[in-house]
Amino acid sequence: MKPSYKRGLFQTKFRMRNIPIRHIQATQKEQRIFESFRIRDVQNVLGGKDMTQELHRHDFFFILALRKGLGSHKIDFTPYTVADHVVFFLRPGQVHQLTLKSGSKGYLLEFNNGFFSHDKISHQLLRKSSHVNFCQPNANGFKKLDAILRNISQEYVNQQESYLDVIKANLSIFFIELLRQRKQRKRPLPDANNYAQDRLEQFFELLETHVASHKQVSQYAEMLNLSNFQLNAITKSTLGKTCSELIDEYIILESKRYLLATSNQVTQIAYHLGYEDVSYFIRFFKKHTGHSPESFRNNFR
Repeated sequence: MKPSYKRGLFQTKFRMRNIPIRHIQATQKEQRIFESFRIRDVQNVLGGKDMTQELHRHDFFFILALRKGLGSHKIDFTPYTVADHVVFFLRPGQVHQLTLKSGSKGYLLEFNNGFFSHDKISHQLLRKSSHVNFCQPNANGFKKLDAILRNISQEYVNQQESYLDVIKANLSIFFIELLRQRKQRKRPLPDANNYAQDRLEQFFELLETHVASHKQVSQYAEMLNLSNFQLNAITKSTLGKTCSELIDEYIILESKRYLLATSNQVTQIAYHLGYEDVSYFIRFFKKHTGHSPESFRNNFR
């Protein structure tokens, strides 16, 4: 039986259910442009009530910046405490679960990649600033970020001449200031440099897109025009891990996403991730987590 025919039979028999995906939805009062960008006051979103969101993912970038906050936030199964002066930054495709208590104050931003990332410089800035999901600046540092978001919110509401240009310019300033705050809070690895960090982020972009069909270091090295040695040197110097370890970690992460956020069978998840040998996938998952896929789902859902 040809692989393509076999794949077709499998897809007919096992319909893969996707993780719930949310999109930016503009209200009737908002112009079409706001289908690609939106900023909201957290107090207005909550409306005096607690908000609990079940596990889901977005097809847009998501920033939650809180002057005052209480609750919990789990991003790709890493738990965070919602507190005052925190910034959460999620990339499209990441899975998260959020509980936000009434009385929380701040801003919620949602925007598509195309809204801001319109050239190489803006694309790199967005990639660098969204690489880390959580930041907690000191009070003075957060005030700077909050003031920028207040300006963006005013432009969004008032819609004066060239307001979209002003919003994008302020977003650039926000991202730069966010990167500054991170560097003040955490010292970078001594061997890390801008070139290595840039190539690492390119590698992660490729990994998210091609992991189901590409699982070898050589495949990613070729797409990046690097040798295996060069790519491994970059991942070792920036994260202290080999490229192969990072590939395995991402496969496990995506497996966990589907196990906890959907009711798909293990067979379906394995096939979706490029494993036609389900028993091999189960052994691989257990080796890295200590649990079989089914026991992980039962214990952690």
